Amino acid sequence: MTAYYNEHDPYAAQWLRNLITAGHIAPGDVDERSIEDVLPSDLAGYTQCHFFAGIGGWSYAMRLAGWPDDRPVWTGSCPCHPFSVAGAQRGSADDRHLWPTFFNLIRECRPASVFGEQVAGAAGLAWLDHVCADMEDAGYAAAAADLCGASVGAPHIRQRLYWVGFAEESRSQERAGPRASREVPARGPEQASPWGNVEWIACSDGKARPTQPGLFPLAHGVRNRVGRLRAYGNAIIPQVAEAFIRAFDERL
Repeated sequence: MTAYYNEHDPYAAQWLRNLITAGHIAPGDVDERSIEDVLPSDLAGYTQCHFFAGIGGWSYAMRLAGWPDDRPVWTGSCPCHPFSVAGAQRGSADDRHLWPTFFNLIRECRPASVFGEQVAGAAGLAWLDHVCADMEDAGYAAAAADLCGASVGAPHIRQRLYWVGFAEESRSQERAGPRASREVPARGPEQASPWGNVEWIACSDGKARPTQPGLFPLAHGVRNRVGRLRAYGNAIIPQVAEAFIRAFDERL
């Protein structure tokens, strides 16, 4: 089975290819076109489709949750810039509001399960209302949870809305098909936290934010550092998505 990854940023797209080659995420093809250029027919034959794929966080989270590579699923964390308090907050008037494009592909191809994520806050909740209404009109059951990075031990909040749409007609097939493992990895107190070794970057708003060791100082001309920070900043926290996926799967 082959996965499809749609990511228009060349740097992140190459990162996806490297992760596929290393076996960290589901094997598949990387498409660098804008999602606006993708046709439903382009997705025929793919078991999993990951839109706005970034550096493969959703595929990695699926594996963490025990979701097999050959079990169908779509994912897509639509751009947050129109709804983030850090941006102009133009909402649906922003050209980067790509939910309608993503939803058109969902409506045409009718994947069994669709997972996504968006910024929290008032604008994010309004966006989520629109998403749930569209999904339910298309015959999907929709649910969401407001989760943060600190819930999995990260040294920051990173509050996000995680949502899922599930096609009711596929419920019996899902129950009969391959299922996610119910075994939850041990996370005992003796295990070192993966967030224990971070570096703090002083930002222009006066706040300090944690990041992966080795990225500071950020400087133009220093290979990969700016690109890596941008990719990490746009990525989901796979461990949070893992918990959401497991909770959904247990309710099937």
